[in-house]
Amino acid sequence: MDVSSPARLAHLQLPFFDNGHRALAAELDAWSALHLQAVDHHDTDASCRALVRALGEAGFLRHCVSAAFGGASPALDSRALVVCRETLARHDGLADFAFAMQGLGSGPITLAGAPALQAELLPRVARGECITAFALSEPEAGSDVAAMACSARDDGNHVVLNGEKTWISNGGIADVYCVFVRDLSPGGEPPARGTKGLSAYLVHAGTPGLEIAERIEVMAPHPLARLRFTDCRVPKAQRLGAAGEGFKLAMRTLDIFRASVAAAALGFARRALDEALQHAQQRRLFEQRLADFQLSQAAFGDMAASIDAAALLTYRAAWLRDSGQARTTREAAMAKMVATENAQQVIDRALQMHGGLGVRVGSVIESLYREIRALRIYEGATEVQRLIIGRDLLAG
Repeated sequence: MDVSSPARLAHLQLPFFDNGHRALAAELDAWSALHLQAVDHHDTDASCRALVRALGEAGFLRHCVSAAFGGASPALDSRALVVCRETLARHDGLADFAFAMQGLGSGPITLAGAPALQAELLPRVARGECITAFALSEPEAGSDVAAMACSARDDGNHVVLNGEKTWISNGGIADVYCVFVRDLSPGGEPPARGTKGLSAYLVHAGTPGLEIAERIEVMAPHPLARLRFTDCRVPKAQRLGAAGEGFKLAMRTLDIFRASVAAAALGFARRALDEALQHAQQRRLFEQRLADFQLSQAAFGDMAASIDAAALLTYRAAWLRDSGQARTTREAAMAKMVATENAQQVIDRALQMHGGLGVRVGSVIESLYREIRALRIYEGATEVQRLIIGRDLLAG
């Protein structure tokens, strides 16, 4: 893969971006080429910690927080997040993960944290000194957030958390967890099932009653865990936003970062296309290059068009939010759905072109094939994105 070709950043000439975004992409691309070639994917915990520190020291995590707390922009800039994730994913999936979780995990603090919490934590997030996690999913409440059962019982100046969270990225290495729970009534009974009555609390790692119940291994390794809360006392001062507004806070956070998931898919797809083009021009069979076959040329046409279609939806969603649109839920869902599905198809075709080399463990294409699969599920599976889009259309 040619890390110096200007064509690698040509898509940033689209009018969705300004010169600041273009400069950021060029800087991060050059930094990634220099620092991400030797990432150790065998010890993912240590690698993620090291990547967070490195990204913080280089100043790139400043795009995960607002300027008031050491960030790069007055407010979270969706296009900067998109640029960072697409660039990092093109180089290394674990580096993209490390960056993304700093943003997603601290998003509720940025949006709704008390000033004291923001001042304490967000500068450390930006410097890579504090690793964050977003704890929403449960064993019986993944896509169906309304089924949440992890609870918070009022106890004076504290609440007491009981229940479990699962599929929590950065679980086991995070310093703080943004935990979404269902508030119990004064009598200890939960309110009716639904999205009302949910709140969010910041829980520090090491808080008594918080246990890492299980480390979860997945096909594209990254820190992932099941959390258990057993009479875990948390000060009410660590609530994020108003009581009962947890669902809205979770959705606001996901609306910001959903377009960045699409951007990560773009990065994976662009890398797969790069690798396939290079391979096709070098691989010879039947006395000609693989690239000389019309079937190969047609495949490249499909792959390039799929990437560009996804890119336009992704950049539109980020641009609309940065332009002050009150709500971009539909556009973010479209971007996430199309980019992840198209990237899966692009990477699959790239793997097919590589033949047996594509399924060899440790190859770039094999790694991309594993990386992309999870993106079609987390932060809202493709099927959920379809529902979001359809319901939004019907609501007028």
